[in-house]
Amino acid sequence: MKKFLFLFLAFLIISCNEKQHDLIVKGNIKDLKKGTIYLKKVNDTVLVTVDSLVVNGNSQFELHSDLESPEIFFLYLDKNSTEKDRITFFADKGITEINTTLKNFVFDAKINGSDQQKTLEEYEAIMFRMNNRNLDIIKEHFDAHKNNDTVKIRALEKESDNSLKRKYLYTVNFALNNKDSEVAPYLALSEVYNARIHFLDTINNSLTPKVKNSKYGKELQSFIDKRKASGKEN
Repeated sequence: MKKFLFLFLAFLIISCNEKQHDLIVKGNIKDLKKGTIYLKKVNDTVLVTVDSLVVNGNSQFELHSDLESPEIFFLYLDKNSTEKDRITFFADKGITEINTTLKNFVFDAKINGSDQQKTLEEYEAIMFRMNNRNLDIIKEHFDAHKNNDTVKIRALEKESDNSLKRKYLYTVNFALNNKDSEVAPYLALSEVYNARIHFLDTINNSLTPKVKNSKYGKELQSFIDKRKASGKEN
C-alpha cells in the first residue's frame, strides 16, 4: 500500500511539473531523414521561432507554443540546403496535425486542426481559381503585345481591373459571412488592407465580441484607427 501511495504521489509531482502547452503541432514528413523543422509566427511584425526540432532518422515531429487566441503559424523545413519551405496554417488551442512529404512539402500538406483553418482553406480554394485566371490574363496580355493586338490588350486590361475588384469584393463578403471567425479580421489585414476604409469599417463593425477581442480583431481596430488619424480614409 505504501509503495502504491509513493508511486501515485510521484506521478502527481511529475504531472504537475510538466508544462501544459496551449498549442501542439505534430505530424509526419514522409521520406525526411535529416533536417530541422521550425514553428514560427509573427510577433510585432517580426517573424520569430517559437519551437524547433532537429530530425535525424525519425520523420515524425511534435512542436509546441503558447497561444492566447487563434492566429497564423508557419511550419518551416530547413533541409540543410539553401531551399526553405513553409506551410501556413491557422492555429487554435489544442492539437494541429500536419502530414506531408519531403518531395512536395507545401503542396502535399494535409492539415487537420482548427475550425479557423477549415475556413481559411475555403477562402484559399476560391482565391486559387481567381489567381489562375490572372496568370492566364498576364500570358494573354504578353501575347497580345507581341501581336500588336490593341483591341485584345484593352479587353484584357479591363478584365484584369474587374478581376481585382471581384477579389476585393469576394474577400469583404467572405469576411462578413464569417464574422464569428478570427479569419475575418485576418483577411482584412492581409488581403484588403489597402481597400477603402468603409470596407474595413464594415468588416470591423460586424465582428462578434469574441473575435473583436482576438489578436487580429485588436490589430484591425488599431489599423483602422491609425488610417483615420493619418487622414487616409479613402
